[in-house]
Amino acid sequence: MEEKIKFMKLALKEAEKAELNEEVPIGCVIVKDGKVISKAFNKRQTKRLSTAHAEILAIEKACRKLGDWRLDGADIYVTLEPCAMCAGAIVNSRIKKVYFGAYEKKGGGVVSKFNILSESGLNHVTDYEGGVMEEQCSETVKNFFKTRRK
Repeated sequence: MEEKIKFMKLALKEAEKAELNEEVPIGCVIVKDGKVISKAFNKRQTKRLSTAHAEILAIEKACRKLGDWRLDGADIYVTLEPCAMCAGAIVNSRIKKVYFGAYEKKGGGVVSKFNILSESGLNHVTDYEGGVMEEQCSETVKNFFKTRRK
């Protein structure tokens, strides 16, 4: 199995955990040297924090595990295109590449609304690939909101 699919499936498992906790089902996995160094899912409702996005929580765990704020050489897999806040955190932590599933047309910070990862004025540019398992990732979020609206 291709690595990016393997790790996105792990991110989807994190998204499932979020949904079980009545959180928007977004999951994230950070990988370095082919090994998972952190995983997280959205916890905004649980923690009552606007910053408790899956990416932020995974970055914090990875930094603690590695003992450094720099995550040079790490890749991040997330089920939904990171927002502006998360894209900024990704750049600031110097993550090498972002793989995301569904595009977020309303507030995506990678390509859909903003292009934060490729902003030339920043001290680090992060590569990205969108649409990894896009259909599954998109359906996860759509089904969550469809169920909530009933």
